[in-house]
Amino acid sequence: MPMTPKPDLLAQQLEELGVGYVCSSVPLKDHCTWRIGGPADVIVEPQTIEQLCLLRKFIYDNKVNSLVIGQGSNLLFHDKGFRGIVIKITRAFSELSIKENIVTAQTGIAVSRLARTLGLKGLAGIEHTVGIPGTLGGLIAMNGGSRRKNIGQVVRSVNVVDLQGKCLTLSQSECGFSYRASVFQKKDWIIVKAQLSLEHDDPVQIRKRLLEILRQRREKFPRHEPNCGSVFLSTKELYRQAGPPGRIIEDAGLKGLRVGGAQVSTKHANFIINTGNATASDVKELIEKIKTAVHKKTNQQLQCEVKYIDEK
Repeated sequence: MPMTPKPDLLAQQLEELGVGYVCSSVPLKDHCTWRIGGPADVIVEPQTIEQLCLLRKFIYDNKVNSLVIGQGSNLLFHDKGFRGIVIKITRAFSELSIKENIVTAQTGIAVSRLARTLGLKGLAGIEHTVGIPGTLGGLIAMNGGSRRKNIGQVVRSVNVVDLQGKCLTLSQSECGFSYRASVFQKKDWIIVKAQLSLEHDDPVQIRKRLLEILRQRREKFPRHEPNCGSVFLSTKELYRQAGPPGRIIEDAGLKGLRVGGAQVSTKHANFIINTGNATASDVKELIEKIKTAVHKKTNQQLQCEVKYIDEK
């Protein structure tokens, strides 16, 4: 099992190595949309791909625990935090270039910003992502999207940094996209850049679609309380047999159900909100209560979309 030096010593080593911005003993609740999580030993924000490669090689050579995050919009961190290095891909990785209908984007760019920017350029195909919190890297790793669509449908290729700090390029087929899944959930790679193949369309029409999607999201989803987005997967089989998770949970009478500071949203039942002092333990217990109640009522097994990160 990887061993991790004391946070201050580790931070000093990384600062001397020159791998980006380095901070020790940082609360993870400040780095996720749920606002939950204890301290990470060290958080590093590389500013270039070269720094990221150097950092990954250091982690590999020294056998240090590590974790990669973007905006933390689909993560539940342990109440005791994370023992090791958290690599955060930030706005430093947000370069964007367009050649005809091919978009090359670094993966620290915010998803909503990307959708709006490309819409203004008359490029269509990712309108369904507008309003989704998080970065392009996280979206690709989760093969995220909405309205029964996913980002993998428009991906041409993906550039990654592997465990030893080497750069690799994957074709769309090599990404292994399926519903809310990809090869990146199984491989210890960091997505740094992607090529997207979009379609030309009237910017006015694209803008109308973007605004309509945003309007619907404002009406349906809790926007002002800390949350991680949808908690449970809406698989084709589940949808066909019982409907979407939100409706199933609501029909089970679970809207407003609460454990500690965690509560099933009264606006949309597939969201769990942090009412102000929720812990990871609260959320995990609430998730189990929902799964148990739904199974008892419908015989359906809900599957979590959110990823739980323990101390190691």
